[in-house]
Amino acid sequence: MNEWLESRFKLRMRKTDVRTEVFAGITTFMTMAYIIFVNPGMLSQTGMPFGALMVSTCLSASFATLLMAFIANYPIALASGMGLNAFFTFSVVLGTNTPWGVALAAIFVEGIIFIVLTLTKVRESVVNGIPMSIKYGISAGIGLFIAFIGFQGSGLAVDNPATLVAQASLKNNLPAILTLAGLVIIAAFEAFRVRGAILWGIVIITLASIPLGVAPLPDSIISMPPSIAPIFMKMDFSRLGFNLSNPEVANFWLVVLTFFFVDFFDTVGTLVGVSERAGLLDEKGRLPNVRSALLSDAIGTVGGAMLGVSTVTSYVESAAGIGAGGRTGLASLVTAILFLLAVFFNPIISIVPTCATAPALIFVGVYMMMSVTRINFNDWTELLPSIMATLAMPFTYSIASGIEFGVITYAAVKLASLRAKEVSPIMWGLAAAFIAKEIFIG
Repeated sequence: MNEWLESRFKLRMRKTDVRTEVFAGITTFMTMAYIIFVNPGMLSQTGMPFGALMVSTCLSASFATLLMAFIANYPIALASGMGLNAFFTFSVVLGTNTPWGVALAAIFVEGIIFIVLTLTKVRESVVNGIPMSIKYGISAGIGLFIAFIGFQGSGLAVDNPATLVAQASLKNNLPAILTLAGLVIIAAFEAFRVRGAILWGIVIITLASIPLGVAPLPDSIISMPPSIAPIFMKMDFSRLGFNLSNPEVANFWLVVLTFFFVDFFDTVGTLVGVSERAGLLDEKGRLPNVRSALLSDAIGTVGGAMLGVSTVTSYVESAAGIGAGGRTGLASLVTAILFLLAVFFNPIISIVPTCATAPALIFVGVYMMMSVTRINFNDWTELLPSIMATLAMPFTYSIASGIEFGVITYAAVKLASLRAKEVSPIMWGLAAAFIAKEIFIG
């Protein structure tokens, strides 16, 4: 077995061993296992069944991470992306009354486009046309959006006719109090560098919720997983077409485009960031075998849509496993196996209350908002568009609107500042497309 693992994953070449890789894979799973709770809870608000979503979340994560293990041989795990699932739920399905089957079809199409662009090397070229400042702004905006959703779900923030939002009363508000406690616990664990801090926070708040009557006791610990039949292969391609004068068709492609760019930035940033920490980049700062890594991500997205979940993407939490010594796809193999085993623990997972997952949303949101510190605050032509993208997402309750505000502002400010040469053809095309969308679709 050890000889096969060495031959398959090149352990000695990357200065690691089986024990280190196994421990790294477990660490990565612990740091991102919150997605098993959070993703079904978010997507189920569209009317999709929680149990089927939980199983598909695990299966899609396992499938895509196995691809990364065997095709790319990198210690990077994948699952339904945070932010992308929020866009799927709140901006697309609930925000525009789009059937969730149509949204799954958009993800499937996005994945096919990713595969084609990866095989033709276009995907690597496109990233050079998008300014880093906009990428940072989008990442920070998604974080702010996720955190806002966490505040809403926990009951910490409520609607107010006069001010749109307001703080909820904490008096006798156990879910809100438990959410704050969970946030403190996660932050404290992170401060002490406890592995799996987010997962431990969810577990502790869930256990505390049971005697307080906020969450019920599970009937059992292990059971056969629910069927995924209600969501498996349920993509609805009825709005797929090229007649852009049809609002439904135009909106479908706008959703595809938004999924495309958000997923694109998230994937590239994660691959480069965690690979740099692992020392996997070459002397020119490039990631060897990057096409295989991107292809694994693209195929994972297609597989996730078929299984009935939002966009599957590379997870920055993989950095935790890399910090534990993971250097090869063996770590990803271990993570994939753990996701597969998780489908049998549905009774326990289903009792997790919103007040236990809301702190995870807020904390992950804060983590994503750190990207704003990388924006150049000394250049207003970079700063304003980036911050417009960041602020527009929570204020308009739409990730798509945030991207639109950022792209259009970027092109406009550069033009007004007589620095139009700094705008790439891709950005001009995107700006024109968004402006046309506002004129003809609204």
